[in-house]
Amino acid sequence: MTSALDAEAPSVLPPLWRRVLAVVVAGLLWGAGCGIALGVVWWRLAPRVPMVIRPEGSRLMQYQPDGYIAADVSFGLIALLAGVVLTIGLVVMRREHLLSALGSAVLAGLVGSVLMWQVGSRLGAVDIAGLVATTTEETTVDGPLQIRMWALLLLWPIAAAAVVTVTAVADWITARRDRSPDVDEQVEHIAPTLSG
Repeated sequence: MTSALDAEAPSVLPPLWRRVLAVVVAGLLWGAGCGIALGVVWWRLAPRVPMVIRPEGSRLMQYQPDGYIAADVSFGLIALLAGVVLTIGLVVMRREHLLSALGSAVLAGLVGSVLMWQVGSRLGAVDIAGLVATTTEETTVDGPLQIRMWALLLLWPIAAAAVVTVTAVADWITARRDRSPDVDEQVEHIAPTLSG
């Protein structure tokens, strides 16, 4: 049973901050969920360099730098796509306050890209030392899935910031174009009085 005092109690956060907090929480949750799912996608799609395992040690089957580059490029493309799509969703959710969408999208991008990297790397991990210790004959396995270019972790947040920036510029251009001519006339009448 609620009393009259409970009904009149003010809310802890003003409505604007509740909406901002809702966007940030939604962005973090979506970023974490997408990061985990996209880590699995990266693990499945990324090519890996084959390695030869022998009782005396391991080596690359042949030196293939394109295998490492392809794994990094696939991570980067997935992160860019995720950054654009997730940020468009956040901007649609909170178009009237792009600053909260920007903060939420950048945080979601940081969380999502780190989770994507961790999930993909853990699923693509290979215990080379354990295989060398237990093998009795030469075998070939796919090498571990790793990121070689660490700056790729920033692609998702950069893509998110770019989407919000483009949206803000488009809103600004639209507002200037749709601005009433009366406002321009008022500014022209006020300007001489301010300068004189």
